[in-house]
Amino acid sequence: MKRAVIRLDKQAISPYIEEISALVTSHLQQAIPSEWSFPDNLKEAMSYSLMAGGKRLRPLLVIAAAEALHGSRDAALPVACAVEMVHTYSLIHDDLPAMDDDDFRRGKPTNHKVFGEAMAILAGDALLTHAFYSVVQASKHHGVPAEAALAIVEDLARYAGPSGMVGGQAADMEGEQGLTDLDQLRYIHEHKTGDLIVFCLKAGGRIASASAEQLQALETFGRAIGLAFQIQDDILDLVGDESKLGKKTQSDLKQQKVTYPYFIGLEESRAEVDRLTRQAREAVSNGLVPSPERLLGIADYLMHRDR
Repeated sequence: MKRAVIRLDKQAISPYIEEISALVTSHLQQAIPSEWSFPDNLKEAMSYSLMAGGKRLRPLLVIAAAEALHGSRDAALPVACAVEMVHTYSLIHDDLPAMDDDDFRRGKPTNHKVFGEAMAILAGDALLTHAFYSVVQASKHHGVPAEAALAIVEDLARYAGPSGMVGGQAADMEGEQGLTDLDQLRYIHEHKTGDLIVFCLKAGGRIASASAEQLQALETFGRAIGLAFQIQDDILDLVGDESKLGKKTQSDLKQQKVTYPYFIGLEESRAEVDRLTRQAREAVSNGLVPSPERLLGIADYLMHRDR
């Protein structure tokens, strides 16, 4: 018997999102052991971007997925911090002159504008490397079985690497030289953005000892909301409020980037976000995930976000 789809309104899920964001931010401040000695400038550059705020969406999804399967929040936190490090490194590098050449991120000057290009590159390198250290702490200090931690490390390397996020970034760079169809754009969105979101859902599942069927449900959820999230970004770049986004709007137009609205129009893009969100909700509403309410609320929240 199909389980009824549960809906949480924005007001119901917002306190949970804010709680997890604050918790992750607090743990990120302590993510690097205080006894480690390395150059202050590197430490400041890492912290500048890591502590710049943002939605903390990816850590949120790790923790929400673990809790949806009655897993431990404490055990999920090191992995949640790890994925935020990987995400932050990707933003630092994306903003570089050789990539997107952006001056602002989250309402602040981009890392290379403050610390210089060389230190920004090194800060990104350091955050990416330290992420794997953080994942291991879930096993060393929070009882996550070594086999599960190993699977999370493998997933992180896969979904963040050449067949995942970095591959999507490379395709995006090539696409700027002549993207011709929607399939190419979908590939970029699914890998540049979606793969790391899929990782988050599966990592949370692994922390909670998910079955193969539960992992598949979480992956389907992640794949659908990952694409919906990026299409919504395309939409917000056209019609969003700069003061809420923390960056210039219509940057895609100025850089002559093609987007979902370019190919299928604004209203069809909104309809696709709605369709993908319904698909995501259905994936975790069939009884396989015992407590999907917060995942469902997050899916709805993301569909209606304005930043």
